[in-house]
Amino acid sequence: MPSYVLAIDQGTTSTRSIVFDHTLAPVATAQQELTQIYPAPGWVEHDAEEIGTTVVQTSRAAIAKAGVAPKDIAAIGITNQRETAIVWDRATGKPVHNAIVWQDRRTADQCAALKREGHERAIAEATGLVVDPYFSATKIDWILDRVEGAREAARAGRLAFGTVDSFLLWRLTGGQHATDATNAARTLLFDIRRGEWDAALADVFRVPLAMLPAVHDSSGDFGATEVFGGKIPIRGVAGDQQAATVGQGCFRPGMMKSTYGTGCFALLNTGSEPVASTNRLLTTIAYQLEGRRTYALEGAIFIAGAAVQWLRDGLKLIGDAPAVNALAAAADPAEQVYLVPAFVGLGAPWWDAEARGALFGVTRNTGGPELARAALESVGYQTRDLLEAMHADWPAAHAAVLRVDGGMVASDWTMQFIADILGAPVDRGTVQETTALGAAYLAGRAIGLCPDLDGFAATWRLDRRFEPAMDAGMRARKWAGWRDAVSRTLSSRVS
Repeated sequence: MPSYVLAIDQGTTSTRSIVFDHTLAPVATAQQELTQIYPAPGWVEHDAEEIGTTVVQTSRAAIAKAGVAPKDIAAIGITNQRETAIVWDRATGKPVHNAIVWQDRRTADQCAALKREGHERAIAEATGLVVDPYFSATKIDWILDRVEGAREAARAGRLAFGTVDSFLLWRLTGGQHATDATNAARTLLFDIRRGEWDAALADVFRVPLAMLPAVHDSSGDFGATEVFGGKIPIRGVAGDQQAATVGQGCFRPGMMKSTYGTGCFALLNTGSEPVASTNRLLTTIAYQLEGRRTYALEGAIFIAGAAVQWLRDGLKLIGDAPAVNALAAAADPAEQVYLVPAFVGLGAPWWDAEARGALFGVTRNTGGPELARAALESVGYQTRDLLEAMHADWPAAHAAVLRVDGGMVASDWTMQFIADILGAPVDRGTVQETTALGAAYLAGRAIGLCPDLDGFAATWRLDRRFEPAMDAGMRARKWAGWRDAVSRTLSSRVS
């Protein structure tokens, strides 16, 4: 019997494919970077064809490195960058425009107009989201307006929309148009309580319902692919942050995880009932199994690891990402520089699409080490912003332990600072790539290869717990400086 699972992890800056064995231990990995396209300030795009190509190439490479045949792969799980929007022609499968990435801010004016028109409350009640360019709906509307003939084609049913998972399913299966509830919940078009597309919201955003995919459980039947040399069922789909929540085993209300990749996303499991935020957090679906939805509060930070990429690619201060740790450790302790990394606006709890990055506290003595430290510290400060909002929305979150994952958690320096500024422990598991693990588990669960939720949660193992070591007075001073820097950024932005 086939006993391996292939996880496709299509992220913002790269595509990874990982083959897991029947115990969900990783066997082989292949990865390719993804080209970032910046057509204008605040605009971010991907070539959807490149996304598809990197998925096929990395999957084939991972299968080959694992030394297995396609017939040995029992199922495929897909996890993806979530709010990125792709519109394609149903007849040809070709995208009509580049994918508009979740970081993109081009529809900020449209979002502001929707708020002025009084739509914000109804949208929040149905979707759990705020009106912001981050989400998919205004991106779809923008494409339909800007691509000649697109709106007419969409109304006639000739165009399809999908987040990245849906586009990949279409390509891999030869025309399956589907998504899962976690991805649907990130579009501003999905009623998270009823579990279905909302026709009234589709009218508000001018998105024809005929464009939208069928919505399934996160673990279930998504068709099959023969692209890799044999027929392999696709049995798991979840947005990247929800997949990481699954991979971290956060199945009980009150459990919390934070993923540090391009951005940072913290999810708090709130159980079977959605909790409406009064602190500008998102109410979202953590996962859906057997038709039952589990909800979460989510805080989204747009720039985390991307700040390190900026140091590397923009300022040329480091040759590779790991070098940032030694550079930050060399910073002068007397210098206190704050980076507010609003390169594409500020996410939760501020939701200011027009804010832009700013540096504060710069002196003649400020150099590369101080900038490196400021970039890493900004991740900790933003994490505390999110957790304080979660604590206010759901007091039970005070007892939660923060589990962390993603590429940045390899930085002991960063994880220690997060524990220090939170004044609370941070747990790093032995498996740090929990996004792919979550996708693999959802696929394996659907075919009976993996245990139930409790059985899977019991396999989580601690690698290291970071305990706070910072003096309380220092913590208070640094936190006050951060809040001042954010307030100055918000109040001084140029319109």
